Amino acid sequence: MPKPLTDQDKRKQISVRGLAGVENVSDLKTNFNRHLHFTLVKDRNVATKRDYYFALANTVRDHLVGRWIRTQQHYYEKDPKRVYYLSLEFYMGRTLQNTMVNLALENACDEATYQLGLDMEELQDIEEDAGLGNGGLGRLAACFLDSMASLGLAAYGYGIRYEFGIFNQKIVNGWQVEEADDWLRYGNPWEKARPEYMRPVHFYGRVEHTAEGVKWVDTQVVLALPYDTPVPGYRNNVVNTMRLWSAKAPCDFNLKDFNVGGYIQAVLDRNVAENISRVLYPNDNFFEGKELRLKQEYFVVAATLQDIVRRFKSSKFGSTEVVRVDLSTLPDKVAIQLNDTHPAMAIPELMRILLDTEHQTWEKAWDICTRTCAYTNHTVLPEALERWPTDLLQNLLPRHLEIIYEINRRHLERIAKLYPGDHDRLRRMSLVEEGDQKKINMAHLCIVGSHAVNGVARIHSDILKATLFKDFYEVDPHKFQNKTNGITPRRWLVMCNPGLAEVIAERIGEDYIRDLDQLKKLLTFVDDDSLIHDIAKVKQENKLKFSAYLEEHYKVKINPNSMFDVQVKRIHEYKRQLLNCLHIITLYNRIKKEPNKNWTPRTIMIGGKAAPGYHTAKLIIRLITAIGEIVNHDTVVGDRLKVIFLENYKVTLAEKIIPASDLSEQISTAGTEASGTGNMKFMLNGALTIGTMDGANVEMAEEAGEENLFIFGMRVDDVDAMDKSGYDAMDYYNRIPELKQAMDQIAGGFFSPDQHDLFKDIVNMLLHHDRFKVFADYEAYIKCQEKVSALYKNPKEWTKMVIHNIAGCGKFSSDRTISQYAREIWGMETTSLIISVPNNHSN
Repeated sequence: MPKPLTDQDKRKQISVRGLAGVENVSDLKTNFNRHLHFTLVKDRNVATKRDYYFALANTVRDHLVGRWIRTQQHYYEKDPKRVYYLSLEFYMGRTLQNTMVNLALENACDEATYQLGLDMEELQDIEEDAGLGNGGLGRLAACFLDSMASLGLAAYGYGIRYEFGIFNQKIVNGWQVEEADDWLRYGNPWEKARPEYMRPVHFYGRVEHTAEGVKWVDTQVVLALPYDTPVPGYRNNVVNTMRLWSAKAPCDFNLKDFNVGGYIQAVLDRNVAENISRVLYPNDNFFEGKELRLKQEYFVVAATLQDIVRRFKSSKFGSTEVVRVDLSTLPDKVAIQLNDTHPAMAIPELMRILLDTEHQTWEKAWDICTRTCAYTNHTVLPEALERWPTDLLQNLLPRHLEIIYEINRRHLERIAKLYPGDHDRLRRMSLVEEGDQKKINMAHLCIVGSHAVNGVARIHSDILKATLFKDFYEVDPHKFQNKTNGITPRRWLVMCNPGLAEVIAERIGEDYIRDLDQLKKLLTFVDDDSLIHDIAKVKQENKLKFSAYLEEHYKVKINPNSMFDVQVKRIHEYKRQLLNCLHIITLYNRIKKEPNKNWTPRTIMIGGKAAPGYHTAKLIIRLITAIGEIVNHDTVVGDRLKVIFLENYKVTLAEKIIPASDLSEQISTAGTEASGTGNMKFMLNGALTIGTMDGANVEMAEEAGEENLFIFGMRVDDVDAMDKSGYDAMDYYNRIPELKQAMDQIAGGFFSPDQHDLFKDIVNMLLHHDRFKVFADYEAYIKCQEKVSALYKNPKEWTKMVIHNIAGCGKFSSDRTISQYAREIWGMETTSLIISVPNNHSN
């Protein structure tokens, strides 16, 4: 247990953590006891730790309710343009501490729990992560919700309330084993079911073209039940809504065609319908064309669009009596952002509503649709691009397929006019891909059906325009934009690293939490010994705290004075955890060769989940654990090198490891990582980056100065040139003795003495079909790591470089990203207005 803060420390922290007024604390204690008694029906004799967590969560939630109701009321009265962020993933993590930070309740709650004889950290640890995402894309959606609320935008996050989120990862005998994430087992105090807004969603059936118009008939109905979670802005009294849909079978499900004796089975079969919201697909950057996944994608879209239309029609418009009957002004009041192609069915679904229900002409409907929708692309990897077989669509969503064919017909008609006789271009640009199996290219559907298309870092957006979407860029250059990703400084600094947040606030005030660009004021202090000392001290405290955590939870003892070298992200070949492994082995071999040299001690930590069906990624985890087994038990090496695989990496573990890291590994092959956001979190928390010129690393180097990052390896142009000339891994293997040694050790069973050929698939891949050119960057990476080790021996110069990095972080706030989406895509203005709430603070 970390020792409790002294009163002096507490006073020092009061600014960032909110005031612990006597009345405030007394009210919190009263409400805590009230919830324990009336909500949980327990007294102090029988209450468990979990009861205390729920009592505290409900007490904090009370402070959201008045603000939540008032915010929604405010939107109804002012009728601003609303933005709907549609995503199949929202990787939220825990809610309690984030809510306390954004409502300035942290100190008061600390004091109240302390007076009640409870330990705040212990209670916070009981909360389950809301793991409704795989990685970057889902966590980005969560950061965006925080920024949209903090910037006063009338925004709604719409997604699926998965009963089971991303699996829990266990490491058993060095292998990943998946366990279901039953995160709702004890209930979720942050959500409110809204059965009154339940919506029907239709599947299957057939299409009838009648005199009165098109009808989609004989469908199967699944009900979408919404659960609302409050999303508080940072100290502006705004509370927006994340609405997640859960699938419910209708009461008459399977009973219409009821036959004798079939009643029990009919009720049991309700599960089939309700399976839609059962589980998150655990793939990152990979498309798996399963019918259940397509059902999920359409389910969230159909339920959400009904909600959007209902809210648009019923919103106050000049007077209480008038409601909008016509959807022609929809784009003036509604923006829909598609987070990747997963919610792409929103385009044909909106068209279906406009054509079949609202009886608009095609031209009018298409104008409304394209001006409303915008699309964010998140990857250039071909295996990640969604291509749905037409026979699957024909069966599940026949009307939507008709609409997609008509969109395509008109689209190709336009292209043919612009490029007469260019049949190859028509084939390349079609929404329909011909082949063994006809497929719909969902990215093409999104581009054609949106008024804006964006990548998520400058280099990524440039690659889209030059390669993947080149044809579309030539026709509609005005559609293409860049919106470099960002992270919320509330969760990723103030909450997870209060020590650093305080050191910064002491120098430049605390307005930077709302306006991260102010961090550049730190450059004035880059040579200030007291700042250098304080930054280094906070880092060391965070490392000690994380070391204690590792010892308690993983039973591993590490050297807190070693460099913490960390690579945490999904396990994927393009992210090149294997390059990291080769460095570990090389470093190990060097220490063994010259054990008396003054090596910079390192603790190398790698964490992340592999998709359950991704054989190579699971084998990479096994390789990391195998290397650890050998290295960590070698007495010659001692504590100069330790290798740790961090089990079950998730948002809450990120909040612990990132503030304790010295070196951040961002080593994807140039041109493959669209942006990355972990890179930004490490930078903001005082780690230095070793990385390729890929994704947002390029802009990080620009902001902090390239001399303040450890940049190595091929650039995008070098990779392209190598693709043309051919990449020969064997050439590097034969030319570089240390690389050959490392590979021979992996291949020869040095790290797998019980099964010599355990890693043959990895060896074969690296030597003969490595798409991501690990060997081509090996030498540059090893040399760059030598520079890292040398600088780490000079703590003062290292920390000065850290200060340059923190000072360069302003651009990477999701507040900046969202301000740009608002102005340049959604046609909305952010506001610094603080909504007034009723006097009673807890309403």
